[in-house]
Amino acid sequence: MKIKGVNLGNWLVLEKWMSKELFYGIEGEDEEDFYALLEPQEAKSRIRMHRDYFIQERDFQHIKAMGLNLVRIPVPHFIFGESKPYIGCIEYLDKAFEWAEKYGLKIMIDLHTAPDSQNGFDNGGLTGVIKWHHKPENIEYNLTVIERLAERYAKRQALYGIELLNEPISEAMWEFTKARYQARDPKRAEVSYFVPTDLLKDFYHKGYDAVRKHCSDDVAVVLHDGFRLEEWENFMPKETYKNVVIDTHLYLMSIENSMEGRELSDYIHAIEEQFEKRLERAKSFHSIVVGEWCIANKSAPIKKADELEKKQIYRLIADAQMKAWNKCDGWIFWSYKLHTPGRNDWDLARAMDAEWLVL
Repeated sequence: MKIKGVNLGNWLVLEKWMSKELFYGIEGEDEEDFYALLEPQEAKSRIRMHRDYFIQERDFQHIKAMGLNLVRIPVPHFIFGESKPYIGCIEYLDKAFEWAEKYGLKIMIDLHTAPDSQNGFDNGGLTGVIKWHHKPENIEYNLTVIERLAERYAKRQALYGIELLNEPISEAMWEFTKARYQARDPKRAEVSYFVPTDLLKDFYHKGYDAVRKHCSDDVAVVLHDGFRLEEWENFMPKETYKNVVIDTHLYLMSIENSMEGRELSDYIHAIEEQFEKRLERAKSFHSIVVGEWCIANKSAPIKKADELEKKQIYRLIADAQMKAWNKCDGWIFWSYKLHTPGRNDWDLARAMDAEWLVL
């Protein structure tokens, strides 16, 4: 299956920048703060209204009409509702399967967060803290959630695969991003550090077994590359481990620092050189999907363009990326929708309406 998909970001895992009204009156930046800084009844009221209305059946119908075939659904570690004060959301994932099967879409379940955070990002639910892997009980908890998800949806027609953990951070990526992601409580962030590759590989082996305990080889076990794509070349060989897919996230910000002041043609060439070559090499040892990408960028050509030029430039940048994605097994845009005005470069539906992106 060649994937053409979209993420349902900010539905079951909150991201403040995508729905700032949800965080009205809250100083914090992440889902942990949402629950910690609101009264329980207020948090319950806000989260219920958000989940009920942010994504509905009509959105699955729209996604199918756009020509897509898969939705990647980020889910929190507390999806089953047993970790207070968090509010579970398994009933919404059940609805998603009903809607996906009605409209002929596949679902990739993406375990997007972990207790004490695996990356320190706001989208990991706990900004500036990376301590998931400090405690064996945290790792075991995630494996339990994975197995329960596998058991619950193993026989569902819409299930494409289960992603074991989103964006477990590498040393290089943490050095690159840690100035941006500051903990609200610096003491809690003490001794935070990246997820070691050996530990991550051990977790992936156990996660694979947890999925396969309930799911046939037709269900993909999806491993995020942890921002270290080359590390997986000899990992889980195809002869032994069936239907393993590597998810890599390729955002333009990774090349923008080297493109300051450069022309559009140089920018397009950098996309081809850096993205296409990495995917070409990686697909020789595993199935590869670009599980997150967008057309947002801060390149010099965009900064100085008028609206008509901006449309043309975004279209060229989107086309260049999709050309690169043809080197692998598919792509999943981030994201389907957001409530941030003017951000067509992150919102697939608005980007298509503006003709910044044509599928």
